[in-house]
Amino acid sequence: MSIAARIMPCLAAPLALSLVAAAAPGIAQPVAASTPADADASLPPEIAAALPDVDRIFADYQRESHSPGMVYGIVANGRLVHVKGLGVQDLEQRRPVSADSLFRIASMTKSFTALAILQLRDAGKLSLDDLAEKHVPQMRGWTYPADWPRIRVRDLLTHSAGLVTDNPWGDRQQYLPQAAFTAMLEAGVPLSRPAGTVFEYSNFGYAVLGRIVANVSGMAYADYMQRHILRPLGMASSGYDVAAAPLARRALGYRWEDEAWRPEPELADGAFNAMGGLQVSANDYARYVAFLLSAWPARAGEQSGPLPRASVRMLVQGAGFASLAQRPGASGGANACRQSVTYGFGMRVARDCALGLTLGHSGGYPGYGSFVLLMPDAGIGLFAFSNRTYNSSTPAVWDAAMALHRAGAIKPRPTPVSPLLAQGYAAAGRIYAAGDVLAAKDALAMNFLLDRDAAHWAQALADVKRQAGDCGTDAPIRATGALSGTFSWTCATGTVKGNVLLAPTANATIQELEFESAR
Repeated sequence: MSIAARIMPCLAAPLALSLVAAAAPGIAQPVAASTPADADASLPPEIAAALPDVDRIFADYQRESHSPGMVYGIVANGRLVHVKGLGVQDLEQRRPVSADSLFRIASMTKSFTALAILQLRDAGKLSLDDLAEKHVPQMRGWTYPADWPRIRVRDLLTHSAGLVTDNPWGDRQQYLPQAAFTAMLEAGVPLSRPAGTVFEYSNFGYAVLGRIVANVSGMAYADYMQRHILRPLGMASSGYDVAAAPLARRALGYRWEDEAWRPEPELADGAFNAMGGLQVSANDYARYVAFLLSAWPARAGEQSGPLPRASVRMLVQGAGFASLAQRPGASGGANACRQSVTYGFGMRVARDCALGLTLGHSGGYPGYGSFVLLMPDAGIGLFAFSNRTYNSSTPAVWDAAMALHRAGAIKPRPTPVSPLLAQGYAAAGRIYAAGDVLAAKDALAMNFLLDRDAAHWAQALADVKRQAGDCGTDAPIRATGALSGTFSWTCATGTVKGNVLLAPTANATIQELEFESAR
């Protein structure tokens, strides 16, 4: 279940098919268009402008990666605004892929498990700093070398529990019976390094989290997820028991080997389901993406969904083991900016110079590959599912995100201007108009005149006004936080740019103020 892209070079050209899918559940029908029919009026124009490039990127990727079938979608404004199916969901019946075709999403399951742990924490049933063995008694007999600390729930979430990377092995444990997993836990496993020191990706660790969900909640992991996560989100077609889903809707998994597609064995629901067993449709998964994105920005107002917004935002809290990485895809070459990357709770978290904060995760599995990329500051998410082994589509999703960026669709939502900031900004306008900081003496923090006295402020203001002249100070301030912002004024003979920073006081007092003139 690696979060890294695992791509094999391919040349064949499977069948391609466009489709329409409404935001509400329903079987999609093949048509010429590729955006939801009821989304045209609300489709942001910047996204619409990028769609030809986005569609080309995924069509090329599906062909070149030898994927029998593929579906991809864009979520914006809280809904699925673009979805398209390519190829077929099974090679025998040749059923076309639709927005209701069911794909296993492998390690993209991990963020669902992380949300379940956070939900139980919110309910007061566990702490992230609990020792894992508090909730999984079989771990109490584990042997830890020397002074190594015992594993916490938090360590499991962030892949820093000291368990060895286990992608090839872990992928084949999906069907492991619960009794066999219990015996494995009782026997203990060798540890790779001390917990809480290094990131090392572990599917076994997320299987342990699934056991914690079951033990703490008192119900099977899959039942808990259905009742407390999937159903509240309206993901009625999604689940862990793959065989229970209608065969006519399932995308069957294949591998590309010896220049031919070969069916992969179906892995039944088992003890490792928490790390990669979920099966979803594009319509269902779009609801999940929209729910995650709705947690940004932090704000007052009604909460909806199975977890509070603040808990969802905890997905970005990494273990602190940051690294540098090139952006995946064609736009991640030597001249591209490097990303600062860490692993949060079930999500890879990266700061990208073009896209800003991103949350992503791939899924690699026998018969399936998938990837999701969220850009929460812009409120946009992309995802893709494929029914070819380890065909995660990571490069295509990143390239599609950059196509949206080039079209102007990836732009941060403005930070609301708080009442305190509005008061401080008004005081800054009075100061400039008077040419004297004492014109707003009550709005100055105690440090303000200690850092620069009133006489020197008067001189500095006179210098700026000599170049720019009188200014209209009613232009809106751009908030950079609840207590800070930048502004730009059009003046008689130039422009004044500046910023205001408030002190952490009950009233709107200014601790720092800057004015800069430009002709």
